[in-house]
Amino acid sequence: MMADLLRRSARLHLAMRDVLDGAKLWPLWGKLGWNDILQRYRRSFLGPFWLTVSMAVMVIALGIVYSQIFKTPINDFMPFLCLGLLIWNFINTVLNNAGALFTGAESYVKQIRLPYSIYLYRFIWSNVIVFAHNAVIYLGVMIYYEVWPETFLYAIPGLLLLVLNGALASLYIGIISARFRDIPQIIVSLTQIAFYVTPIIWKPEILGSRSAILLFNPFHHLIEIVRGPLLGQLPSLESYTAVGIITAVNLAAAAAFFIRFRARISYWV
Repeated sequence: MMADLLRRSARLHLAMRDVLDGAKLWPLWGKLGWNDILQRYRRSFLGPFWLTVSMAVMVIALGIVYSQIFKTPINDFMPFLCLGLLIWNFINTVLNNAGALFTGAESYVKQIRLPYSIYLYRFIWSNVIVFAHNAVIYLGVMIYYEVWPETFLYAIPGLLLLVLNGALASLYIGIISARFRDIPQIIVSLTQIAFYVTPIIWKPEILGSRSAILLFNPFHHLIEIVRGPLLGQLPSLESYTAVGIITAVNLAAAAAFFIRFRARISYWV
């Protein structure tokens, strides 16, 4: 019994030290994260800003079409759609690529002794950079439609919670996917379904009296705590409560998997 407790304590200590040591190496994972984006668009004319161009085209095209389909004034629908797509793109990219968190860094994992958390920091940082690039689109929408929300500062804690949950989910998804290679395909299928059942290209008001079902949609709450303040609407207490529960669940899952299986990652990749 005592030996088992000592082993668990040792694993916990190593996991915490890994996270802290990885954070201290921020110059390394910061450059690696930026380099990942540059390599993807190497020798292209606009470089990483192709991401922004493609997203802007999607926002404009879908905004024009769906504002007509839902018979919603475009000056009201376009900011809503723009923010929904920007935030969803971050969530979708993180979840769909988290499966390769460790397997994609196989050469580093097997050849260089680095904290495993450094690959997580690198992954999240590159996605935050992409999100920041795409945020320029919303600035353009704000200027064009003269949207100046006084509650925009409330989006900052929401954004931090969104990034935190993305990091926590990526950690345990990356560990599970290193062991079971079918997991990324399952996640891709689930996120495709989640996109259509989450109010991104349609407004919650469309559901009418059935809008209560959104209380059980975690993606709705994660999006709303960022989108709401940027549209001049404070998120509801239900959304903050739901995100708090989601964060606690993700933290527990990430800690459990990282503490228990951290030593096996190098054997699984």
